[in-house]
Amino acid sequence: MDLFNSALGRNITFVRPAYFIIRGFTGIPNIMYYYIFLFFVYIVSVLGNTAVMVIICLDHNLRTPKYVAVFNLAFVDLFGSSALVPKVIDIFLFEHSYISYNDCLTFMFFCFICLSMQALNLVALAYDRLVTHRFMVSLIASFWVFVIAVTLIAVGLLTRLSFCESVVINSYFCDHGQIYRLACNDNTPSLVISFLLPLLILWLPLVFIVLTYVSIGYSLTKVATIHERLKAFKTCTAHLLLVAIYFIPIIITFTLMEKIHPNARIINLSLTSVFPPMLNPIIYVLQTQEIKTSVKKLFKIRLQSKVTINKLTNKN
Repeated sequence: MDLFNSALGRNITFVRPAYFIIRGFTGIPNIMYYYIFLFFVYIVSVLGNTAVMVIICLDHNLRTPKYVAVFNLAFVDLFGSSALVPKVIDIFLFEHSYISYNDCLTFMFFCFICLSMQALNLVALAYDRLVTHRFMVSLIASFWVFVIAVTLIAVGLLTRLSFCESVVINSYFCDHGQIYRLACNDNTPSLVISFLLPLLILWLPLVFIVLTYVSIGYSLTKVATIHERLKAFKTCTAHLLLVAIYFIPIIITFTLMEKIHPNARIINLSLTSVFPPMLNPIIYVLQTQEIKTSVKKLFKIRLQSKVTINKLTNKN
């Protein structure tokens, strides 16, 4: 981070607070139940995404480009939920709203990486049947490098800001937009990147996905029978559900940003952060035949092993 400051001149002094205060969800009745609900969502996310990762690792038939992307999505969901939800519960349920300057930027860094990778991973899943295994691994690796680099720039630019007055963040985590608006010096670079980030990590991936499905839809019109069209479309339902769950709430929240109460905005954004990681593994388990087949096979192998062990034990 010092690289950003040294580039601006050695004689510049920045006023950095010892801590920030996170104050979201204020004035909401019975909000404690919401935090308990977030904890439940987190547990389901951890169990579901861990199960998907284990199934893909154990079944060699799932070593395809599609399941490389699914594994990465499960990892990102697990990592992102673990970075966000426990800290949110600690801040609000246990009233530890004071967070040090460095911890706040670190918190933001990991949350932004995971939220961004979710969107880019959905782009990778849109092309899972068109690329090779090696290309998919390279694509996901390039997404990781891109997201880490962009997030480092966004967080690094915050270190050149001075905070002379308020240190209260009206959000559910260390939100980039909330922090740079508190600065009392020129925040133009952070303002610019706050416009670029949604474009690069939200709208551009969505455009790619929409164009992909427009192409798929056009191709399906050339298929001879309705049954064949439905069969081909069915292979896309799991991915379409993931895209809808991730993008629609974000688009609605950003579209109505100025028309909804700040608390409603915070709750909507927090739900957008925690719901997809919980629902993604459920959708893939229920909607994807390969995963269901793999689960049945693993249970059958386990049952057969247990029966064999019991027979050997009885003989002895």
